[in-house]
Amino acid sequence: DQITLIQEKVEDLKLPCKVDIILSEWMGYFLLYESMLNTIISARDNFLNPGGILLPDKASLYIAGIEDSEYKQEKIEFWNNVYGFNMTCIKKIAYREPLVDTVEPAAQVTTACKFFSIDLNTVQVEDLVFKKPFTCKAI
Repeated sequence: DQITLIQEKVEDLKLPCKVDIILSEWMGYFLLYESMLNTIISARDNFLNPGGILLPDKASLYIAGIEDSEYKQEKIEFWNNVYGFNMTCIKKIAYREPLVDTVEPAAQVTTACKFFSIDLNTVQVEDLVFKKPFTCKAI
């Protein structure tokens, strides 16, 4: 009959009892990149009552191909001439780094494929290192 909000790093948290609900915004971009899921798994295992609720409790990763030459020009080809300076050495790094952005639906050129699902009630840290096959079809 009581709700207590605790704003604390899980690693520093000491609780007198287990809890009924854990609510956390743990998602990084591409779901797992820079995420705090390991911390949530630890909180679940150490603090959640049996039958307790995790929110969110499920997550899925999808992949699809896109083609957007204007976007590529803006984000990648930009390095060819940065205010008159040739910075092409940065392009290799730019290709490897994830970009977080919205994609216009018209840029999608393949079907989307769900290739990984996570049930936070049962996932273990070792489950988060994975290789999964996927298939996308050109549209």
